[in-house]
Amino acid sequence: MTEPRHGGRLSLVTAAAIALAFAGTPEVGARELGAQEVGAQAGPAASLGANLERFEYPWEVRQFPVTIGMQQAQMSYMDVQPEQPSGRTALLLHGKNFCGATWEDTAEALLGAGYRVLIPDQIGFCKSSKPREAQYSFAMMAHFTHALMAERGIEEAVVIGHSTGGMLAMHFALMFPDAANRLVLINPLGLTDRMAEGVPYVPLDALFEQERQKDFAAIRQYQLNTYYHGEWQPRYDRWVAMLAGQYASEDSDEVALAQAKTSEMILTQPVSQHLDRLELPVTLMIGMLDTTTFGKGQAPPDVAASLRPIPELAPEAAALMPQGTLVTFPDLGHSPQVEAPARFEAELLALLDEGDGE
Repeated sequence: MTEPRHGGRLSLVTAAAIALAFAGTPEVGARELGAQEVGAQAGPAASLGANLERFEYPWEVRQFPVTIGMQQAQMSYMDVQPEQPSGRTALLLHGKNFCGATWEDTAEALLGAGYRVLIPDQIGFCKSSKPREAQYSFAMMAHFTHALMAERGIEEAVVIGHSTGGMLAMHFALMFPDAANRLVLINPLGLTDRMAEGVPYVPLDALFEQERQKDFAAIRQYQLNTYYHGEWQPRYDRWVAMLAGQYASEDSDEVALAQAKTSEMILTQPVSQHLDRLELPVTLMIGMLDTTTFGKGQAPPDVAASLRPIPELAPEAAALMPQGTLVTFPDLGHSPQVEAPARFEAELLALLDEGDGE
């Protein structure tokens, strides 16, 4: 792999040292719902519907029909064309606590660079269906995402995944190597096998009850501590209200069950054993203040103390990838594309331009 960078170049040893500093760190809008209204939200969240029926996305949302078991479902997506096409396409994969709409700034930058941008909401999330019959798997999500690409006439794309979407991006590239010409993984989950590290399995019914307890205040507090290193901006409230608005809906149990199943999926379907099989160019873009440590909250104390957050895992993971590179943001957290859009977009477009010149 080539050496990591953050603005300039950063040696692998230095990056690892920065990451190790976090060992033991505790884990602790919508146009229909206007941006100022969302930003001011402090009490119970407004009901936005289990499928975000009352939360408007930045571009037209379409539906792709899929069949899950014996049930028909819809995968929602945005397919946005640039004003001056370059012939390139970017596929954006959201994380567990995010939606397609969260990609708005990144998509605008890619559109400005001539990329066509495909932004799905995965089955079980946001504006897409949440069928109770679904047995959630990364393979299912990758399959439907690839089918959506075929439906839209897209043969290959730069695949950009954030958090759980980064884990999905790795599964996608392994299943459909001809459909991904490059991976960009933003603070991805999946860089290690948490069950192999001792995180115990939690039954689905227990995960479901945990999900049912979520509300605006709980979601905001988690993101403040884990994603944004204690520094909150009012504009983040829009995204908290988006999530909390699903849990505040009459059919919120559909949301809670889907989220519980995806938590089970993340723990039980690792991809880290296949990092050396990712032969395409892969760039990890890592906010180094991220304390996300999936499974820490359900692990016994001795195991929890040994688990490392994403920034610690990233240098080793990049080293395992035949064409892995690492870009770091020392002062940003789990969502650099949300926290500092202009800086993130400049780095993203620079690395994509470098790739085009190879």
